[in-house]
Amino acid sequence: MTKKLRGNALVAQSGGPTMVINQSLVGAVREARKHKEILSFYGSLHGIQGILDENFVNLKRETPANLEAVGATPSSALGTVRKKPTREDCERIFGILLKYNVRYFFYIGGNDSAETTHIINEEAKKIGYEFRCFHIPKTIDNDLCENDHTPGFGSAAKFIACAVMGDNLDNRALPGVKIDVVMGRHAGFLTAASALARVYPDDGPHLIYLPERPFSAKQFVADVNAVHKKLGRCLVAVSEGIADADGVAIATKFIKETDSHGNVQLSGSGALGDLLADQVKRNTKISRVRADTFGYLQRSFPALISEVDAKEAREVGATAVRQALSANIDGSIAIRRKPGRKYQVYYERVPLRKVARDTQHMPARFINKAGNDVTRAFINYAAPIVGPLPTIGRLKGARVPKIR
Repeated sequence: MTKKLRGNALVAQSGGPTMVINQSLVGAVREARKHKEILSFYGSLHGIQGILDENFVNLKRETPANLEAVGATPSSALGTVRKKPTREDCERIFGILLKYNVRYFFYIGGNDSAETTHIINEEAKKIGYEFRCFHIPKTIDNDLCENDHTPGFGSAAKFIACAVMGDNLDNRALPGVKIDVVMGRHAGFLTAASALARVYPDDGPHLIYLPERPFSAKQFVADVNAVHKKLGRCLVAVSEGIADADGVAIATKFIKETDSHGNVQLSGSGALGDLLADQVKRNTKISRVRADTFGYLQRSFPALISEVDAKEAREVGATAVRQALSANIDGSIAIRRKPGRKYQVYYERVPLRKVARDTQHMPARFINKAGNDVTRAFINYAAPIVGPLPTIGRLKGARVPKIR
């Protein structure tokens, strides 16, 4: 049996915040309190930058009641960062970890964060620094490899479904074309979740465009025009990362800002929505055309948290701690779905290198042949993760005969 390391633990959060990222934090802290090998549990403020700055808080001093309040609160309680460590950074990090007797490191984040965790872990091996290094998954994009889905997606998807449900009601009351731009750089899961908003046969979104299929402006206009002629209105959901036939994201033609990992900052600009609305205005006779970019609203919105998402986020944090204490291993915690009609999951450790950097995409079976909608298979996949949505009523429309 592998001897358990005795020392302190350190946790940090990275990348975009989510509605349930703090559940993973609390799950890790509360699990650590059960194990005498973990002496103190430090939180690094603003990711690995906090390690470099030695900017820590002692999470073991938090009361259970306050931890639970934080767990139920969206956004990153420790603050976050987008920073890829250099070799020099790693050398400094290990010196600081040694100084604070840190033997357990947990990094909560997406694929870029998994890459950072992998880099730190590999550098630790090179210098013979003995500690356990674990990545705890989160991302609203739902694009982490090895996972059926990721913590953060379910709640953000619930927000999208509810927002589009409201937009559909608005669009039905005052008809026209409405375009909603949703987060999703390479994977369309979040935009696809807009399909959950449909209650009645004529409900929107009537068209859904994802990064997994080449985007044609000409076909887009034709699709919108056809729906508008049929229904007198059209509601569209489109991923911010839609790309042309050459794989070039449409938005990158207008946005040049990048982060430390080289990712173009697609969110935070209404350029794509304005472009698509202009295409419809210039190439059809439709007079009322509007566009909204949901942007960062999707990440930390309170009151729409999926119960399933919150529960699973808590469990991946706790599982990471248990795995770190179980043997001389490192890795990332993946959520797996059990086969069968009943929704059930289990948690499994996977190698860091299998999660780092790369992304997974929407499976072909989730996208319709025309590339402008999702299939029933996607609805069956996403619905149990998102959970119940608001009940929508509609007048039955019994007409009063005109008086002659």
